[in-house]
Amino acid sequence: MLYHLLYPLHTHFSALYVFKYITFRTIYAAITALVISFILGPWLINKLSEHQIGQSIRKVGPESHFKKEGTPTMGGTLILLAIVLPTLLWADLTNLYVWVTLLVTIGFGAVGFVDDWRKVKKKNSDGLSARQKMVWLMLISLAAGVLLYLHPGFKTTLAFPFFKALHPDLGLFYILFAMLVVVGSGNAVNLTDGLDGLAIGPMIIASGTYMLFAYLAGNAKLAEYLQISAVPGAGELAVLCGAMVGAGLGFLWFNTYPAQVFMGDVGSLSLGGALGTIAVITKQEIVLVIVGGIFVMEALSVIAQVTSFRLYGKRIFRMAPIHHHFELKGWPEPKIIVRFWIVSIILALVALSTLKLR
Repeated sequence: MLYHLLYPLHTHFSALYVFKYITFRTIYAAITALVISFILGPWLINKLSEHQIGQSIRKVGPESHFKKEGTPTMGGTLILLAIVLPTLLWADLTNLYVWVTLLVTIGFGAVGFVDDWRKVKKKNSDGLSARQKMVWLMLISLAAGVLLYLHPGFKTTLAFPFFKALHPDLGLFYILFAMLVVVGSGNAVNLTDGLDGLAIGPMIIASGTYMLFAYLAGNAKLAEYLQISAVPGAGELAVLCGAMVGAGLGFLWFNTYPAQVFMGDVGSLSLGGALGTIAVITKQEIVLVIVGGIFVMEALSVIAQVTSFRLYGKRIFRMAPIHHHFELKGWPEPKIIVRFWIVSIILALVALSTLKLR
């Protein structure tokens, strides 16, 4: 909005030419998101507490979590606002990629909101059924995949890290692939959200990484130099990623141990969906496995646990997702959180190294 209002005036006021630069708008999208979080955060937490919108804790979980019963949840609505509003203010709103990503972010957030609200009403941890949730997430992701597929010039090829000559073209099947990436990303972040600040930390790191990927993909010269897929228009997603970083930092202020508020599914699903969509658009879908390695590890731990128990009647971990395994081994919650953040930073650096190691 500001881009469209102020940039055209640069012929009269030369200082406004700065609105042309994606880097400038990315920085201020992040700052705007941070300011929104700091202003609305305390008010939202008070409102959630006032209306007794608190977290229900599963009785089969670690005993240390029982004291968290009643902590305000659905704080992800703050994250959503702090992503969407700065993006609308600072991004080029004629860009389809921005709207597709916002569609997924808001759509996944809506599914998460309904899920959280049902949990609050029932006063237990049962919201939408797994099938209901999955159907809605798949429909939203499928719509995004179709929009991208129909967009002129959008490539349906895949790029593999470390293999510059490997670019298989999926054609029409790319729609299904994109759907799997986005849904998988949303659910993986959702599974990671189990400790104070555990999910939002790696999410900030991943958003910052894809902010760089988006900028590079949208710059034809830099993309050619680095031998990565050039995606005209993808650079605007750096603005959205900047908003995600700012929103994440702002939320972490209130979510850090001991948390004043939980993000709930409304936050984790929307963040995961946004990350998956950006990975698809920037043609860095496979690298998402590295960047979001923490999320992948959490999801795989659940899959392995369920599969092992159903086939052999034995559990691999003391409890899944894997962060609960470390809790039951006696690791203090802050130690698990910070160590997962450290691993996330290392994985992000490895992912960035793929830009040159080809």
